[in-house]
Amino acid sequence: MIKNIKKIGVLTSGGDAPGMNAAIRAVVRTAVYYNLEVIGIKNGYDGLIQNKFITLKNYSVSDIIQKGGTIIKSARSEEFKTAEGMQKACDNLTNAEIDSLIVIGGDGTFTGANEFGKKYDFPIIGLPGTIDNDLFGTDFTIGYDTALNTVVDAIDKIRDTAYSHNRLFFIEVMGRDAGFIALRSGIAGGAEDILIPETETHIDNLIHKLEHDWRHNKKSGIIIVAEGDDAGGAYEIAQKVTEKFKNYKTRVTVLGHIQRGGSPSCMDRVLASTLGYEAVKALLNNKRDVMVGQKNNKIVFTPFAEAIKHHQDINRDMLEMARILSL
Repeated sequence: MIKNIKKIGVLTSGGDAPGMNAAIRAVVRTAVYYNLEVIGIKNGYDGLIQNKFITLKNYSVSDIIQKGGTIIKSARSEEFKTAEGMQKACDNLTNAEIDSLIVIGGDGTFTGANEFGKKYDFPIIGLPGTIDNDLFGTDFTIGYDTALNTVVDAIDKIRDTAYSHNRLFFIEVMGRDAGFIALRSGIAGGAEDILIPETETHIDNLIHKLEHDWRHNKKSGIIIVAEGDDAGGAYEIAQKVTEKFKNYKTRVTVLGHIQRGGSPSCMDRVLASTLGYEAVKALLNNKRDVMVGQKNNKIVFTPFAEAIKHHQDINRDMLEMARILSL
């Protein structure tokens, strides 16, 4: 191993995701094992600019693996996008003798890391922390599995009410640009239809499906709507359906930020721990400007530029399966 790394800064940026704390814990304890110092940077890139640095030791990350959110807080930073903001961040890192960074987040996080790393020749490793699961270079992102379980639990509870009152529920889930949460949770929840940004939504086709269900004595149902669906959000789609097909009593539930919170699942804890551990080793092996991910149970490193430019494709076979199983 190339041991020119002595002090690692770690930050979480953008939307929080269950498992971020497990990743922080893994980074700290792996670094301590290799006799490295770790500095926690509070409030993401804003913390770099405002010099919000805290020393993290083994005991600093005790009893956090099971907690949602992030103990070092998260934020989005407009100032970091400016030349002046980046220079302040660089000066603060230099003054604190921090010689590398591990950043946990999504597209925006890696865009900032890519620009900063190249501009100042600064070693940075990224961990994919987002519930959307839309990053290229990893099968699953930290927080995705927990978010899915949260959504499925909500669907199950809402279905009880839908059945009891003969209602059609439109449930809106997160996914402004990607329908991964909607697709998998819709399959797991037995949804009658799943509407996602990757496919065009035709209200007439949805009406035709509901008419078919009604004729076959389906008096209640669940429609999963990703928030980025091209036909509008759940409220708008429900209104369009109600105007054209009045047999169902319709209701709308927007799950919102409940999907980001909660104790991380076993899968997310193990994934976050694995990627945090590998991130420290990657720095020691002189890797930089890459996201560490896991594909087919193997650790892979994807350059930030690729992780940002490309997005994981939706599984079309799963879409077809969802359609057939909803008949």
